[in-house]
Amino acid sequence: MASRPGTRARLLDAADELFFTRGVRSTSVDEVLERAGASPATLYRAYGNKDGLLAAALERRHGEWIEVWDRAVADAGDADGRLLAVFSALEQFRARPAGARWCAFLGTAAEYADPPASIAATLHRESESMRSRLVELAGPVVGPHADRVADALVLLVSGELAVRLRDGSAAPGVARAAAAALLRHPEEL
Repeated sequence: MASRPGTRARLLDAADELFFTRGVRSTSVDEVLERAGASPATLYRAYGNKDGLLAAALERRHGEWIEVWDRAVADAGDADGRLLAVFSALEQFRARPAGARWCAFLGTAAEYADPPASIAATLHRESESMRSRLVELAGPVVGPHADRVADALVLLVSGELAVRLRDGSAAPGVARAAAAALLRHPEEL
């Protein structure tokens, strides 16, 4: 028997809240089940195991992130703005009720030296998604330098997210300003 959509959503909500604030390894399956009000059989039927639940929670979060980023890109006025919209999206994503002090993907990657295949695949898809979107957005701005600029922007985005762990917030606008400066001289990469 398949699990109900509401139960699956409660499991994902509990996993998202606990895994991405307390850590995956420090959160037991029992804690997730208690928070979700679900049975072990329900979790295993819906997601197979803790790793399957984590992969599903990451996939859902990625979809939510893409929606926020897409809106920020749509709101931008020009090609430079569309490329730099990733920084606006970071702030918008963080301001949501389920926002976090940093990235669930970076946190998960930091916890696993050798992640299980399902988690590794999810982390890889998110990384490739970010990079390919940035390459596409960079093309109209920096032409043949789009690949290198995208790599630099991934580094700036990741750095901004990581700095949030130090004191809870990154200096507003620093990563975006660095990215804007980079766009003026992409050939120097």
